Amino acid sequence: MTKKNKPEEAVEQVAEATPPKERTTRKKANLDINPAHLKQVAETALPKERATRKKMNLDVNPVYLNRELSLLAFNRRVLSQAEQHHIPLLERLRYLCIASNNLDEFFEVRIASLLASGRADGLTDDSPALIEALQLTSVECHQLVDRQYSILNKEVLPQLSANGIHLLSDGNRSEAQRSWVKSFFEQEIRPLLTPIGLDPAHPFPQVVNKSLNFIVEMSGKNAFGRHTSIAIIKVPRVLPRVIRMPDSLSPHGISFCLLSSIIHAHIHELFSGREVLSYSQFRVTRNSDLWVDEEEVKNLRQALQSELQSRQFGVAVRLEVAKNSPAHLSDFLLNQFAIAPNRLYAVDGPVNLVRLSEMIDQISQPNLRFPPFAQGHPAYLTSSTAEDIFSQLKKRDILLHHPFQSFQPVVDFILSAAHCPDVLAIKQTIYRTGMNSDLMEALIFAAKRGKEVTVIVELMARFDEEANINWADKLERAGAQVVYGVVGLKTHAKLALVIRRERDKDGLGMLCYYAHLGTGNYHPNTTKLYTDFGLLTANQKLAMEVNEVFMHLTSLTKPKKMDYLWLAPFALQKEIIRAIQNETEIAKQGHPAHIIAKMNALLDESVIRALYAASAEGVKIDLIVRGACALRPGVPGLSENIKVRSIIGRFLEHTRIYYFRNKLQNDVYLASADWMNRNLFRRIEVAFPVLDKTLKKRVIEEGLSFYMKDNTDAWELHSDGNWRKCKPRTRQAAFNAQQHLMALLGAESKTHL
Repeated sequence: MTKKNKPEEAVEQVAEATPPKERTTRKKANLDINPAHLKQVAETALPKERATRKKMNLDVNPVYLNRELSLLAFNRRVLSQAEQHHIPLLERLRYLCIASNNLDEFFEVRIASLLASGRADGLTDDSPALIEALQLTSVECHQLVDRQYSILNKEVLPQLSANGIHLLSDGNRSEAQRSWVKSFFEQEIRPLLTPIGLDPAHPFPQVVNKSLNFIVEMSGKNAFGRHTSIAIIKVPRVLPRVIRMPDSLSPHGISFCLLSSIIHAHIHELFSGREVLSYSQFRVTRNSDLWVDEEEVKNLRQALQSELQSRQFGVAVRLEVAKNSPAHLSDFLLNQFAIAPNRLYAVDGPVNLVRLSEMIDQISQPNLRFPPFAQGHPAYLTSSTAEDIFSQLKKRDILLHHPFQSFQPVVDFILSAAHCPDVLAIKQTIYRTGMNSDLMEALIFAAKRGKEVTVIVELMARFDEEANINWADKLERAGAQVVYGVVGLKTHAKLALVIRRERDKDGLGMLCYYAHLGTGNYHPNTTKLYTDFGLLTANQKLAMEVNEVFMHLTSLTKPKKMDYLWLAPFALQKEIIRAIQNETEIAKQGHPAHIIAKMNALLDESVIRALYAASAEGVKIDLIVRGACALRPGVPGLSENIKVRSIIGRFLEHTRIYYFRNKLQNDVYLASADWMNRNLFRRIEVAFPVLDKTLKKRVIEEGLSFYMKDNTDAWELHSDGNWRKCKPRTRQAAFNAQQHLMALLGAESKTHL
């Protein structure tokens, strides 16, 4: 059993559990937290959380919020968007799909990781340590799933129906519609189904990760006189999950039916001569992390290509069945997949809500969607010619704020380099880029033209491995030098470099460096959906340091000391903590000190401790954290000067910004890294300064100030670990940061930044 600790015992455990080397480092850096503060937190700040965990027989950590619960809280905020009546109806359905997809990934990665780490330590699902970790998430996950289907069935689908969009079950279809569905089943579905009756010669089939399947129970004997009561139907992924019915059969709007609903209606026809007693659709979620022994493999790409095939059959971590599934069938499946009962989800609808996005794509009613938005484009970039882009960069750095401003100038930058006869080399990192990419085609074109093209492709970018492998192959065939980063470290930095031969004022030849540094991926789709900053620069010192990063990644030599870039895993965490401690010292001297940071996740304990120490000395700290946050704000004596908020809006917040007041020098860094241990020590990441004062002002205003002012899409984190939605105060005007940026930077704006 887990030992229950008094607050002072918990304090001692925190200190003793810290590894000796880290304790020494923290002592030198003065990052240890006053035990009295911990005791105060445990005794007074957390009554609700302490009561909840006491019911679950779990201890309260007075310092850090739980990572898994924080991730689920983020998903609850996303799900909340589906409940907002001011949001167009199809967008509310899309938020349901996003929340469902997030939960899928939570099981595929986080729950799978908990189970895998437990098994690596010799634990089983019955081990107290694993029970404690899984209990923290089980109740919340079940509540989230129940809420998802409640919103779908009680709000979204009825309102869609009122707008002439009908998702029809068999009981709601007219006779003419049933006749059409029967014909569709016979012609399009049945020929592709292969029911498998289970017996010694027909063992339980391999079930693919997150695929649609049915379990069927039958009476009597099979055609060979044997008692075989259970059959499995695997539904091929080539079949559409949402089918639009002919408009001639939908006089009152548009009608759809789910593939699962059609199979439900005709499942008896698959077992002639047998009586179907009961059945249920089901879906299994599996561990989707890829693993290769990077120390042993000779060719990482070939090893990954093989491993991708096995991803579909990783360890099962969750089972979803229909709400009316008989208990004995659910128990049979749980036993078959070795899944604990608390990871069974009986859902009131289709087992995969993500598939409803197929319905969204088939509906054209603009009043049910967000109003169309046209991205802005800097006025001085009127052409994509080589001379234009490079001459413009000679005059000024160019800051692009996506998706409010188009990503096209970045594509034009690489296209111009590929066509320019004076460009000698192009170097770029690729983490996610998608299956179709003009930018990748430009690199291939440049390589074929004989330019020195070096591309660092991260093959281990989760769920983008296949696309990246394909691009790596195409680039190599075109003559590019393709490198797969550093063994054991993901290359997550967003960098592109162009080296061009130019002539100085005396007519002598020289090499000039141009760079793009960003917070987001080189992906044509996400640049329209994710908020990110990108900087195009001809600053030679900064661009030459970008080249040093590429030299480090290709040669595997130790990087040179850099004056501008903060590079992980070597210096990024150290520089972040140094900047935090600098603000702390400024506050100790009685001067105003302020830190603002925006990121996707805040989990690194050393950084959090540095922030706690800064808060205790009076540094004002504002954090904008989209997802998981382990820091506990607003605790007297520990974090009373720290505020944490999260923005959930039309676009996915993805920007990483670090701001330090530093006696009004207003240091601003943009980065590819969140403040997580994996980003700071297990990835190649880069944080880069914004040096131009005008652009620095833009980043502070557009990326931070507007988001601190938001009172419609913002949530605030309280010391008890709960998030609360912000609302305009009495007589306060509503302000939405994303909408304001769309008006400020979009194509219709009069601003040309």
